[in-house]
Amino acid sequence: MHFSLIDRVLARDENGATTLKHVSSAEEYLQDHFPTYPVLPGVMMLEAMIQAARASLPPEPPMVLARAGALKYGAFVRPGDSILVQVSRSATHPDGTSDFRGEVRLVGPGVPLDSEALPKAAAGKFSLRPIRDFAGRGPDMGSEAHRA
Repeated sequence: MHFSLIDRVLARDENGATTLKHVSSAEEYLQDHFPTYPVLPGVMMLEAMIQAARASLPPEPPMVLARAGALKYGAFVRPGDSILVQVSRSATHPDGTSDFRGEVRLVGPGVPLDSEALPKAAAGKFSLRPIRDFAGRGPDMGSEAHRA
């Protein structure tokens, strides 16, 4: 299943991105989390930060999550809410890994998107690295194994 936690990219450059997502009650993952009080799962907020970070990077090589840490969760995100996701690159390593810091904020009516007054739903640090083959080597997009 492929899903996007980005409805709109508001800004992006090689050092980060700002994206917007409206959380709809039609989102399949909300059906079980939780049936009587649906909220956006914390792992989906992390995924929103990862997708925003990928929006700031070139499409090749494909990047995957290497590690995540210092994750903190605050406000609940419910169906009908919108989230502003902001990520910034803090380091790039020789192996192609990039470190990011990210925040997910709840967007409320009448509050400017650049406002620090937006409640923080999640924040954390994470790293993305180029995808590797099963032998631990970097991507070889023309290899027989990749096409299989």
